[in-house]
Order: sequence, then C-alpha cells, then structure tokens
Amino acid sequence: MDRRNFLAMTGVAAVGATGGIAGAHVTDYPHTHLPSGVPVPSGKLLMRKIPSSGETIPAIGLGTSGPFEVTADDQARAPLREVLEAFFAGGATLIDTSPMYSTAEAVLGDLLTAEQQSRAFIATKVWTPGSGGHGEAKGIEQMQRSMSLLKHKRIELMQVHNLVDLDVHLKTLKQWKAEGRIKYIGVTHYTTSSYPDLISIVNREKLDFVQFNYSVGTREAENRLLPLCADKGVAVLINRAFEDGNLFTRVQGNPLPAWAAEFGATSWAQVFLKFVLAHPSVTCVIPATGKIRNLVDNLGAGMGALPNAKQRAQIVAAIGQ
Repeated sequence: MDRRNFLAMTGVAAVGATGGIAGAHVTDYPHTHLPSGVPVPSGKLLMRKIPSSGETIPAIGLGTSGPFEVTADDQARAPLREVLEAFFAGGATLIDTSPMYSTAEAVLGDLLTAEQQSRAFIATKVWTPGSGGHGEAKGIEQMQRSMSLLKHKRIELMQVHNLVDLDVHLKTLKQWKAEGRIKYIGVTHYTTSSYPDLISIVNREKLDFVQFNYSVGTREAENRLLPLCADKGVAVLINRAFEDGNLFTRVQGNPLPAWAAEFGATSWAQVFLKFVLAHPSVTCVIPATGKIRNLVDNLGAGMGALPNAKQRAQIVAAIGQ
C-alpha cells in the first residue's frame, strides 16, 4: 500500500496530522506562506554533521526517484514546484537524484529557481552500466551532462550509483574533488545484500558519504554498517525508509499510539522517519515525494524530540516484528 492510499483509508491528511504545522514560520526565506496555502512546519530542522568536513546539513532531505520522473507538461510539474518551495521554506536543502531516474535531473534543473539553486545541496550519481571498457570516458560524459541538466555548476555530492564500475568512477570522483568540481564523494546501494560490499568499501576507501537502505522493518544495518560508518567518519544517507510503502501496510487500520506523542510524532510517517533519525550514525534520510502534504509531514519528522531506546522498541513492536 502506498502512502496516499494509506492516508485515504485511515482518514488522516498528512498536513492536518502534523501538530507542529500551525501557521508558517520561515527563516531566511522570502515568503511567509506558500501560494497553495499550505503552512510550513514551525521550528528548526534537526542538523547533522558531515564528519569529513564538519559542515552541517538538515537531517531531512528529498528523493526524486519516481515523483520527479515526469514530462515537460506543466500540469505534471506544478505539484513539484510546490514541493520544492515547501522543502526550502521548511529549511531543508539536500536533494538526491540520478541519471538512472529518467527525467528527474532535467525536471529538477528546470524547476529550481535561482534562489533555490543557491541553497540546494545536490546529490546525484554516476551510473554507466555496460561500459565495455570505456567506463571512465562514459562516466565523465554522464556527470558533465548531469551538471548541465541540473544547472548546478558544482555538485555537492557525487555518488557511484549501486557500485556500478566502482573503481573506475571512484578514480574520477577523487580527481574531481581535488579539482573542486565536486565537494563530496560517495557510493550508494539499496539492498541488504549489498552490505558486505559496502562494508568492504568503507574499510578501504576514504569516502565522505555512503547511501543505503535502513528502516524500522529492515534493521540489519545496525549490526555492522552503521557503526562502521561512525567509526570511519563517513556520513550516511538513508533510502527506503518507508520500505516502498510496505510499512504503511503493516500498520493499516491501527491508530497512532499515544506514546508517539512522547517524541512529537503526529503521523505514522513521522514515526518511521524519527526511528531512522534516532540512530546517531544517520546523517540524513531522503524520502521521495511529489505531494506537498507528504513533504510537509516529512519535514515535521525532522523537528523536536527523537525516540529513545524504549520508544524505538515500541515502534518495532508496532509493525509486528
């Protein structure tokens, strides 16, 4: 079950469910409300440090796989403009994309305003399968195209997508970082079966970021990968925090427990995101959405308290594990 259907069946509108979203409060942003009338979360987003530099970034980001893979049709893009406006108005900055996500890079580049471009922390990827011995040249060509599509002269984070042609691309990424063309380098994957490879890479390479899957329903990363990233000083981006919507299926028909209020969660989505953020090794979680109500709800998860060990155990029990 996806989040939209879950909200419809439970009668919960994500915007209305976020108790801290009573009226807009925008810091360093030119608007006090959104044109759509949707209020922005009041409060400050949790900030986390990038170990390799000491720079801090907001702990809630935005993924683009799926929702941003649209055509040039303005009707398809209009909701995404609102999502981006709410995203920056709420204080968030990190947007994750990839050339693998069909039109997402181009759509993002077209929609970001000049002011948003100046605030954005863009994380994209190099992904050139079947390079046939020409991986370096194809990777360079792809990254240059990404920069052009995104209209972002210096990419904050370039990642090797799903470890494809890893050694070849890492060589280029290291050179580009030294030249100042990109700020940080990293690697990504989205399955637990990739964890041994990620562990090996984190042990042998000097990376700024690692991106992988982690959620209340998939906690294997807690055993070795998350502690290793902390030990090695590697920032962590988390994908699939909702298990592609499967977590909503597990709690379908269940009212939000009273104990969720103890750490400021006012929706199941916030419970799931706060669980992830409660792990100290996590730098930023990047749920994808093209709906403003979900975006605002997600931002609310990055504000206020986080669940303690007892409350995390309650969350695990709530999904039947």
